[in-house]
Amino acid sequence: MHTPIRRENLTTGGEPGRDRQYLEVFHRVTRLLAMVLDHQEVMDTIVRSLPELLQIDACTIRLLDESIGSFVLGAAHGVSMEYLSREVIDSDETLAMIRSGHPVYSAHVDEDPYLPFREAAGREGIKSVLTLPILCRGELIGILRLLSRTARGFAAEEISFAMALAEQAGVAISRGRMFKEMESQVAFLHQIQSISTLVNSTLDLEAILEALVHRAAVTMSAKGATLRLVEPESGCLRLAAAFGVSAEYLHRGEVEQEQNIRMVLSGEPVAIYDVSHDRRIDYHQQMAGEGIVSLLAVPVKVNGEVIGVLRILTDTPRVFTDTEVRFTVTLAEVGGTAIRNGRNFQHIRLLVNQAKAHERFLSDIINSLQHQLLVLDRDRRVVLANRVYLNAAGKGEGEVLGTRYSALCRADNGACPVDQILQGREMRPLVQEFQADDQLRWYERTASPILDAGGQIAFVVEIIRDITSEHQLAEEKMQSGKLQGIVELAGTVAHEINSPLFAALGTAQLLVEDCEQPEMREELTVIVRNLKQIGALTEKMTTMTGFTGREYVGQRTILTLTQTNKECR
Repeated sequence: MHTPIRRENLTTGGEPGRDRQYLEVFHRVTRLLAMVLDHQEVMDTIVRSLPELLQIDACTIRLLDESIGSFVLGAAHGVSMEYLSREVIDSDETLAMIRSGHPVYSAHVDEDPYLPFREAAGREGIKSVLTLPILCRGELIGILRLLSRTARGFAAEEISFAMALAEQAGVAISRGRMFKEMESQVAFLHQIQSISTLVNSTLDLEAILEALVHRAAVTMSAKGATLRLVEPESGCLRLAAAFGVSAEYLHRGEVEQEQNIRMVLSGEPVAIYDVSHDRRIDYHQQMAGEGIVSLLAVPVKVNGEVIGVLRILTDTPRVFTDTEVRFTVTLAEVGGTAIRNGRNFQHIRLLVNQAKAHERFLSDIINSLQHQLLVLDRDRRVVLANRVYLNAAGKGEGEVLGTRYSALCRADNGACPVDQILQGREMRPLVQEFQADDQLRWYERTASPILDAGGQIAFVVEIIRDITSEHQLAEEKMQSGKLQGIVELAGTVAHEINSPLFAALGTAQLLVEDCEQPEMREELTVIVRNLKQIGALTEKMTTMTGFTGREYVGQRTILTLTQTNKECR
């Protein structure tokens, strides 16, 4: 049975010799506790010392974890981990009495059918248990349990003495916690400064993430740490960095649906003392295989928005103090700011690389143009010139950029196309003639505006085309047209001459045949010869394809006709 014992019923009334023995034990315990400052060391000292001093077999201390409203293991001696890891600590009735500040005695825990841990106590061989509240300043902070493997009772003076020891333990634990927290606060402050300097000294996101999990685990004396971030695009939680844990553990499966993760993503830290039995954990077996016992999970925030989850993993039972939780939360906030800066830097670097790639692409396109190209701002200064222009001008890029346009294009009467665009007039192409390397060349200049978001002219693009070949082709076409006209005229004239010519030639030839006077015959022969020469000339005119000219006396020019198919005589 288990019996609640009220403090007003605890009177010593024992023998003076026994009282002296209790006093000596109490003095030894309090002096021992006074020498210890670390509250974990305080608890370890208590559970190791009391069994021998009180002639019992085991002792445990459980501390109240207000985050889950239950008691978690602080220290133990003389019992197995299997017994300590049971799901139910004690009955609700016993825990209610403890919370009210009263000790509870159970004579035969292995036989009481109403105790939920009866089977666990039976396997461990535990018979009698005295459960004492650990108080500090009137508030319950834990429970102290004295366990015996033989059935035994506890006299009133023993219970009173144990209560006094529990109160001293409460003071020592509270003092140790306070000292530990003060010590931790100073250490954590230095660590926050150090980590802040470290993560803010670089914009390399990967380096920031690795530094964050490494320093978090080392500072918290933990087995390892993991950092998962919410992907901005998909909203999914993805592993970003890890320290101290295996790849097999990291790839155990999706963790987004775990209750502890959902709680953290809602903005609140979560501390779990025993991950192997906590319902907020899904992967109990994998965590046990990795040797993880306790964890602390905190949100990573930026401007109030949760962007990830930082988890601290320990391989020993751990009750995370308020100082440790605040440190981890602050560390996560520092990390969140650094992660945001790193992400922004990555985004900016990506944009810069894209801009450079676009600039190279645009430059390649501009430089591949066959025509000269200039880009000018509203102040008529050159901001870009392609390679064709630079080669044609025989200048380097540095000599051209920033040059005023007036030094590059000179045109009278507002004929410059760039000026036409900037003045809001209709652009008319400008054709200019240049003498270069003893060769006459022609260039056509045209311009187009580039407007800003407000519809104002931001830049003007000028294209300079070498139209020499086009100009020469036009000249050749014009000359060809003139030649064709002359050829057609010559053919027409020849046709008109041929009709009377052949008639006159025929008459002259008949007269030569009929003439009997030698002198007259000779003159007619000369006339026939001249008429034949005129006929040859008209024949040449009908087959003419061109002509050449040569100067004659005065301002006259003699034309020499040319033929394609046969030689003219």
